[in-house]
Amino acid sequence: MTVVLSSTIRPELLRGRGALSNHAGRYEKQTRVLVDDGWDDGWRPEDETPPALRTEVIHDASRSIISHNKSPDLSFDQSINPYRGCEHGCIYCFARPTHAYLGLSPGADFESRLFAKPNAAELLAKELSAPGYVPRVIAMGTNTDPYQPLEKKMRITRSILEVLRDFRHPVAIVTKSPLILRDLDILSEMAAMGLAKAALSVTTLDRKLARTMEPRAGTPARRLQAIVGLVQAGVPAGVMFAPAIPALNDHEMENVLTAAAEAGARSAGYVLLRLPLEIKDLFREWLDAKVPGRAKHVMALIRQMRGGKDYDSQWNTRMKGTGPYAEMMARRFHLAVKKLGLNQPSKPLAINSFRRPPRIGDQLSLL
Repeated sequence: MTVVLSSTIRPELLRGRGALSNHAGRYEKQTRVLVDDGWDDGWRPEDETPPALRTEVIHDASRSIISHNKSPDLSFDQSINPYRGCEHGCIYCFARPTHAYLGLSPGADFESRLFAKPNAAELLAKELSAPGYVPRVIAMGTNTDPYQPLEKKMRITRSILEVLRDFRHPVAIVTKSPLILRDLDILSEMAAMGLAKAALSVTTLDRKLARTMEPRAGTPARRLQAIVGLVQAGVPAGVMFAPAIPALNDHEMENVLTAAAEAGARSAGYVLLRLPLEIKDLFREWLDAKVPGRAKHVMALIRQMRGGKDYDSQWNTRMKGTGPYAEMMARRFHLAVKKLGLNQPSKPLAINSFRRPPRIGDQLSLL
């Protein structure tokens, strides 16, 4: 009997990954499927466990490193992403559709076929040295995680921080990884000059749920420990409860904020689950497989907060949603923040310390 699988990767090879399929991206003119006609001499389910899908790293040939945006509902207008794709494999990641621009799948490809920018530090130094450059806070971790597992070996994020430190340029980081503690020597030095802050994304305190939703990210406990480490090193730290998913993790909001505050976090934020483009199908597929008893309820509540749709990309509402349930979630967040004393007024990161460090061959200053 012929069996057609609507993916380019066999499901049994995806163990330990977030996505359960690898459908073609929206720009592809052809859709490929696997066909098992029973004559394959390869692996069979009754055989020994097959090898898991391996991660492939491709060097990105980008000519610039700072990205710019004009989104009115974002707190930053420039950012750096050392990597494209993310091995953490978070099933809800809003960056997944960007892999379609590369001719790859937002599914398993996004978390297994990664693009690294090994010349990022060189590009950054060049851009910061441009005569017309105006310093503004650079955000990291806004698309894919700068401290995903690949960073442990490639150290691209660290090289970027070294450049930012030398230029005395402010940076704000969001991550799910305790690997950020490796760079405390740089971050603490920058924080002492008012140039650095960080936030850990903590979506749940349930280790089992975290492992299912975010299979290769740090455990919730280690993320909280990372907050402790940052604070002890003098780096202002916060927590992001993102995404908030109704009927799945939103009931944990207060507990997550409390645990983060006890760890030393002084700021907090949250973002409602976003399901643009291919993510809606990937997320529904995951819900049906991992939490089938709640799948319909989760999607029904999401549509309540998105004007009856799976997603609404309107500015100023896409992060928080609309309707009674969204309003209730916002009230809960603000009450918890007030009770815990989070988000108190604080000094913004410094931009007036920016300097272009001297290079070999530069004329010495007379001052």
